Amino acid sequence: MKTALVTGGSRGIGRALALELARRGYDLLLTARSAADLEKVAAEARQLGREAHLLPLDLAGPNAAATLATWVQAQPGELTVLVNNAGYGIWGRFEELPLDGQLNMLQLNMQLPITLTHLLLPTLHCAKKAYILNVASTAAYQAVPTFTLYAASKAFLLSFSRGLRYELRETGVSVCCLSPGSTDTSFTDRAGMGPELQATANRVSMLPEPVAQAGIQALLAGEAEVIPGALNKVSATLTRFVPKSLTERIAAGIYEKHL
Repeated sequence: MKTALVTGGSRGIGRALALELARRGYDLLLTARSAADLEKVAAEARQLGREAHLLPLDLAGPNAAATLATWVQAQPGELTVLVNNAGYGIWGRFEELPLDGQLNMLQLNMQLPITLTHLLLPTLHCAKKAYILNVASTAAYQAVPTFTLYAASKAFLLSFSRGLRYELRETGVSVCCLSPGSTDTSFTDRAGMGPELQATANRVSMLPEPVAQAGIQALLAGEAEVIPGALNKVSATLTRFVPKSLTERIAAGIYEKHL
């Protein structure tokens, strides 16, 4: 049976990606911190006729990737999809935010997908056709003051995805990067954004389900990148032509005034 691993698969975009894969015939391997939330997603997957195996785990822990890779390799089925979705952002000025929290974010946003991908690539190569989906953000396309390290981590993930994709071009493993814009998830709460800023984000937010549908469709079609939503595509495209200093001022005008 085809099997897909989804990190951060308990809520939001991760949950939607997992269920979209289940609809397309994949059994699921799900991991996140909350066992209760994972059980809910597993129950939904089983209603779709798919198997789901769960590993509650703090994915920001120093040995999380090795623990997860060992668990994955012990599960039934053939791993053919790896979805590196787990991640979060922290809102605020770099020098004013606690350093430990920022380093924890970078561990989850960058170190985990790098290590997990490296550990699981030999397994993915065993499949006739396999896929890696890295979930970045439209923040990957520009610097975002007050989300400085978050945007930098997503730019790293986008660059990593494209470089790895090229390296694997003559193999059976295809790499795609999904870069959502504002999405109706718990991201703003965890980031510590104030209510006014959350309300601004909610006005342009997409639901997780169409984001996931676009991501999985692009992944299985062998595309390199996908940005769901017409407004998000336009915004990301404009960053290629507008001076960086201007895009940074615009972003700062949205986020800094609420600090």
